[in-house]
Amino acid sequence: MEHNDISVGLDIGTTKIVAMIGRRNEYGKIEILGIGKAKSLGVHRGVVNNITQTIQSIQMAVDEAIAVSGIKITDAVVGIAGQHIRSLQHSDYITRANSEQVIDDDDLDMLEKQVHKLVMLPGEEIIHVLPQEFKVDGQGEITEPVGMYGGRLEANFHVVVGQVSSIRNIGRCIKSAGLNLAEITLEPLASAEAVLSAEEKEAGVALIDIGGGTTDLAIFKNGIIRHTAVIPFGGNVITEDIKEGCSIIEKQAELLKTRFGSAWPGENKDNEIVSIPGLRGRDPKEITLKNLSKIINARVVEIIEQVFLEIKNYGYEESKKKLIAGIVITGGGAQLKHLKQLVEYITGMDSRIGYPNENLAGDSDESLSSPQYATAVGLLMNGLKQLDKENAKLAEQPKLEEEVIEQNEPEIEKVEEEEKEEEPKPPKKTLFEKWGEKFKEFLDNAE
Repeated sequence: MEHNDISVGLDIGTTKIVAMIGRRNEYGKIEILGIGKAKSLGVHRGVVNNITQTIQSIQMAVDEAIAVSGIKITDAVVGIAGQHIRSLQHSDYITRANSEQVIDDDDLDMLEKQVHKLVMLPGEEIIHVLPQEFKVDGQGEITEPVGMYGGRLEANFHVVVGQVSSIRNIGRCIKSAGLNLAEITLEPLASAEAVLSAEEKEAGVALIDIGGGTTDLAIFKNGIIRHTAVIPFGGNVITEDIKEGCSIIEKQAELLKTRFGSAWPGENKDNEIVSIPGLRGRDPKEITLKNLSKIINARVVEIIEQVFLEIKNYGYEESKKKLIAGIVITGGGAQLKHLKQLVEYITGMDSRIGYPNENLAGDSDESLSSPQYATAVGLLMNGLKQLDKENAKLAEQPKLEEEVIEQNEPEIEKVEEEEKEEEPKPPKKTLFEKWGEKFKEFLDNAE
């Protein structure tokens, strides 16, 4: 059974893999039909380092989502992150053959394809080419050139680049798990789709997505993506520090962080103590929450300072690049207590925690509005956008057929008149029938 209104978002993270199946309801909100989660084995800092384990984790998440929704899925929109991701600014132009015709989507595609021909470093591949501003015959600051007249079309682009091997490894894992890779999207862009409002993107905002293995940054200004970066630290490094600092196992360190952890040491009193069971008959360990917070604070400060350095590199202090909406923090790491206050203290910018619930239908499970699902919701939204475009093209197809028939009508009539004049001959194919066959052949090939 074909579902042309249903999409799948697959978030391959360092800590967990999430498969999310959903569609838009009549109010334009996202209705989650099924969700599957699996512990992410074989992914380190956003990069696949064990193919077999990653395939198994993806299959577990997808099977769970299928079991919950009862819908068989074939395609998925997948997120990509990792320390191999980098971005650059690039300007390019095309000279149009006929300046008397208005600029259309084909011209924009041609310009974008030209950017894809950029020579990259060995082993690198372009993931996204995101137009920022256009110029038509030297007239600048144009955001939508379609429908305008002009001979020279140029644009500034934000180009996101990643390692070919990492992208191929993800593609192989998806295929081996029995899915088709519908689209690959940079994870901070997907998270931004889920948690940022159009007003924030217009005013200027920095999105910080703190995952298990990486911390992703996406900066928007005037509604356009301006800067992206992936920092190779995340929540797992904090857990590792707690494990080493308190001499406990990883599972206990993760529980300590999520239940009692705080990014602000001043919040805990010296006499607040948590007792942790010892291993195999050993005495339990007692850890003060103040010490725990100090360990967490040291690492979180390092992560935020790295992100803030990227925001400074973007040039947020310039009046034209000011980030009026401040910072939005999302991802699993955003659930750490007092993180918002620490971010404001270090950066001096307003901040809030980003939840994806604004885009979800009202009857959605409350747990889905957690910041840790922001990327999965964003990927699902991207997939639904692609479907909308495809469905719009399919809707235009009958109109195109009618136009072609109308254009061929005089020739068809002429052929019919000639046939009347001639003596009866064995049935001969009309021009219309020939054209119909050719058109059918074209459609079959297109499929």
